[in-house]
Amino acid sequence: MPLNLIKLAVGVATPDALEERQRARSRETGAHGGRPFFRTRSFPRRSEELLAGGSIYWVTAGLLLCRQSIHDIVQDCRDDGTPCTGVLLDGPVVAVVPRTVRAFQGWRYLAEADTPADLGGNPASGDELPLKLRRELLALCLL
Repeated sequence: MPLNLIKLAVGVATPDALEERQRARSRETGAHGGRPFFRTRSFPRRSEELLAGGSIYWVTAGLLLCRQSIHDIVQDCRDDGTPCTGVLLDGPVVAVVPRTVRAFQGWRYLAEADTPADLGGNPASGDELPLKLRRELLALCLL
Protein backbone atom coordinates (compact mmCIF):
# COMPACT_ATOMS: atom_id res chain seq x y z
CA MET A 1 0.00 0.00 0.00
CA PRO A 2 1.52 3.38 -0.97
CA LEU A 3 2.43 5.99 1.57
CA ASN A 4 1.78 9.70 1.06
CA LEU A 5 3.15 13.01 2.28
CA ILE A 6 1.27 16.05 3.52
CA LYS A 7 2.85 19.52 3.29
CA LEU A 8 1.82 23.14 3.69
CA ALA A 9 1.82 25.25 0.54
CA VAL A 10 2.81 28.48 2.31
CA GLY A 11 1.61 31.65 0.62
CA VAL A 12 -0.63 29.76 -1.79
CA ALA A 13 -4.40 30.20 -1.50
CA THR A 14 -5.72 27.91 -4.23
CA PRO A 15 -4.74 24.82 -6.19
CA ASP A 16 -4.52 26.97 -9.35
CA ALA A 17 -2.05 29.30 -7.60
CA LEU A 18 -0.01 26.24 -6.56
CA GLU A 19 0.23 25.07 -10.17
CA GLU A 20 1.22 28.54 -11.34
CA ARG A 21 3.92 28.80 -8.66
CA GLN A 22 5.31 25.41 -9.72
CA ARG A 23 5.35 26.42 -13.40
CA ALA A 24 7.15 29.66 -12.54
CA ARG A 25 9.73 27.82 -10.39
CA SER A 26 10.38 25.32 -13.19
CA ARG A 27 10.87 28.15 -15.70
CA GLU A 28 13.13 30.15 -13.39
CA THR A 29 15.37 27.31 -12.21
CA GLY A 30 15.32 24.98 -15.21
CA ALA A 31 15.76 22.18 -12.66
CA HIS A 32 14.56 18.63 -13.19
CA GLY A 33 13.68 19.05 -16.86
CA GLY A 34 10.74 21.35 -16.20
CA ARG A 35 8.95 18.81 -14.00
CA PRO A 36 7.13 20.27 -10.95
CA PHE A 37 9.11 19.75 -7.74
CA PHE A 38 9.69 20.98 -4.24
CA ARG A 39 12.80 20.94 -2.12
CA THR A 40 13.05 19.84 1.46
CA ARG A 41 15.88 19.42 3.93
CA SER A 42 15.32 15.78 4.92
CA PHE A 43 15.35 12.72 2.69
CA PRO A 44 12.29 10.59 3.55
CA ARG A 45 13.39 7.35 5.19
CA ARG A 46 10.32 5.64 3.75
CA SER A 47 11.02 6.76 0.19
CA GLU A 48 10.39 3.32 -1.33
CA GLU A 49 6.84 3.35 0.04
CA LEU A 50 6.30 6.88 -1.31
CA LEU A 51 7.56 5.87 -4.75
CA ALA A 52 5.14 2.91 -4.86
CA GLY A 53 2.28 5.18 -5.96
CA GLY A 54 2.27 7.85 -3.26
CA SER A 55 1.16 11.46 -3.55
CA ILE A 56 1.88 14.77 -1.86
CA TYR A 57 -1.27 16.26 -0.30
CA TRP A 58 -1.11 20.05 -0.22
CA VAL A 59 -2.58 22.19 2.56
CA THR A 60 -3.47 25.69 1.36
CA ALA A 61 -4.64 28.31 3.84
CA GLY A 62 -5.56 25.73 6.48
CA LEU A 63 -7.38 23.32 4.15
CA LEU A 64 -6.15 20.12 2.58
CA LEU A 65 -7.46 20.75 -0.95
CA CYS A 66 -5.39 18.88 -3.50
CA ARG A 67 -2.71 16.33 -4.27
CA GLN A 68 -0.03 15.48 -6.83
CA SER A 69 1.58 12.13 -7.58
CA ILE A 70 5.20 11.68 -6.52
CA HIS A 71 7.44 10.78 -9.47
CA ASP A 72 10.84 10.52 -7.78
CA ILE A 73 12.88 11.58 -4.75
CA VAL A 74 16.45 12.67 -5.47
CA GLN A 75 19.46 14.36 -3.88
CA ASP A 76 19.36 18.02 -4.90
CA CYS A 77 20.93 21.43 -4.16
CA ARG A 78 19.27 24.71 -3.30
CA ASP A 79 20.09 27.79 -5.38
CA ASP A 80 22.85 28.71 -2.90
CA GLY A 81 24.48 25.27 -3.24
CA THR A 82 23.18 23.86 0.05
CA PRO A 83 22.40 20.14 -0.28
CA CYS A 84 18.78 19.12 0.06
CA THR A 85 16.23 16.63 -1.25
CA GLY A 86 14.15 17.19 -4.36
CA VAL A 87 10.70 15.63 -4.57
CA LEU A 88 9.72 15.45 -8.23
CA LEU A 89 6.02 15.50 -8.96
CA ASP A 90 3.98 14.02 -11.75
CA GLY A 91 0.79 15.05 -13.49
CA PRO A 92 -1.70 17.75 -12.67
CA VAL A 93 -2.93 18.97 -9.30
CA VAL A 94 -5.98 16.85 -8.37
CA ALA A 95 -8.72 18.31 -6.16
CA VAL A 96 -9.65 16.20 -3.12
CA VAL A 97 -12.51 16.32 -0.64
CA PRO A 98 -11.38 19.27 1.50
CA ARG A 99 -10.73 19.09 5.21
CA THR A 100 -9.19 21.41 7.75
CA VAL A 101 -5.62 20.80 8.90
CA ARG A 102 -3.72 22.47 11.71
CA ALA A 103 -0.44 24.13 10.82
CA PHE A 104 2.80 22.16 11.12
CA GLN A 105 6.37 22.52 9.90
CA GLY A 106 7.99 20.56 7.11
CA TRP A 107 6.13 17.53 5.82
CA ARG A 108 4.50 14.53 7.46
CA TYR A 109 3.72 11.01 6.34
CA LEU A 110 0.07 10.39 5.55
CA ALA A 111 -1.17 6.79 5.49
CA GLU A 112 -3.40 5.73 2.60
CA ALA A 113 -6.25 5.10 5.05
CA ASP A 114 -6.12 8.76 6.17
CA THR A 115 -6.18 10.34 2.71
CA PRO A 116 -9.25 12.16 1.45
CA ALA A 117 -10.93 10.94 -1.72
CA ASP A 118 -10.45 12.73 -5.02
CA LEU A 119 -13.30 15.01 -6.00
CA GLY A 120 -15.16 13.52 -8.89
CA GLY A 121 -18.44 15.26 -9.58
CA ASN A 122 -20.14 14.38 -6.29
CA PRO A 123 -22.35 17.37 -5.40
CA ALA A 124 -22.59 16.20 -1.76
CA SER A 125 -18.86 16.78 -1.33
CA GLY A 126 -19.14 20.38 -2.50
CA ASP A 127 -16.69 19.99 -5.37
CA GLU A 128 -18.90 21.97 -7.72
CA LEU A 129 -18.91 24.97 -5.38
CA PRO A 130 -16.50 27.89 -5.62
CA LEU A 131 -13.50 27.52 -3.31
CA LYS A 132 -14.47 30.52 -1.16
CA LEU A 133 -17.92 29.06 -0.50
CA ARG A 134 -16.44 25.61 0.21
CA ARG A 135 -14.13 27.18 2.81
CA GLU A 136 -17.04 28.93 4.51
CA LEU A 137 -19.17 25.78 4.57
CA LEU A 138 -16.26 23.76 5.97
CA ALA A 139 -15.73 26.37 8.70
CA LEU A 140 -19.41 25.93 9.63
CA CYS A 141 -19.04 22.11 9.54
CA LEU A 142 -21.63 21.90 6.76
CA LEU A 143 -19.41 19.96 4.36
